[in-house]
Amino acid sequence: MKYSTQIRPISFLKSHAAEIVRNLSDHSEPLIITQNGEAKAVIQDVGAYEQTQETLALLKILALGTKQIEDGKVQVASTVLKRIRKSRTTSNVL
Repeated sequence: MKYSTQIRPISFLKSHAAEIVRNLSDHSEPLIITQNGEAKAVIQDVGAYEQTQETLALLKILALGTKQIEDGKVQVASTVLKRIRKSRTTSNVL
């Protein structure tokens, strides 16, 4: 995706707001709004925004998992499963 084709000044936003909202739903590409020649805001379709947030959440989970591996905070799956099965058996007996 080329963002250079999706850059508009704030005056364009003011005069074409309804058209911009319609186009966001159709194209799902973000629109970059500039003020005095500087990028100031990004307007994005809600569906695309939600997808971005979900992607960020998954990336944070992956980063956390990677850090835990690096810190040695991992256990062998078979050991954990045995411990869970044992605790379930013990709690069922009570």
